[in-house]
Amino acid sequence: MFSSDFSEVDERGDSDHIGPAEGSTWKPDADRRPILDLAEFQLLEDQVGDPGIARKFASDFARLWRVRYESLATAVEHGDEAAALDTILSLRTSSAMVGGVRLSVLAALLEEHILNGELRNAQPLLDEIAECGQRTVKELRKSYVLRNESPEPDPIS
Repeated sequence: MFSSDFSEVDERGDSDHIGPAEGSTWKPDADRRPILDLAEFQLLEDQVGDPGIARKFASDFARLWRVRYESLATAVEHGDEAAALDTILSLRTSSAMVGGVRLSVLAALLEEHILNGELRNAQPLLDEIAECGQRTVKELRKSYVLRNESPEPDPIS
């Protein structure tokens, strides 16, 4: 459906396994991924058949960024794996849909930490997600996608 260059299914076809195949040395390098890939957003436009609907989705993504991040940060802080997983899955898929490739990769990394019971070690990754999410919203607002939207939200502190 949507392509963010991160496979949810390993080479064995095991849909319960997130990320690389067991024994693989592959690790996504988020810093090499673009903050925003408008080709990914154009896929969404094509798939929904109406650029207005896709732009509304992107607008909602930008508007909800702060709430989504704060929900994730609270879940991580309280060690609530279920809430953290629910939030990160939503963030990963929605960021991929709007073209936020780097954010989607970072979210996938955090998802892997959660699934491996490593939520306590997630703070550095959570900080990266905060910064990347802000940059993704900023880039969406600078692009044709949300150029006519309201200004960017205050940075997350």
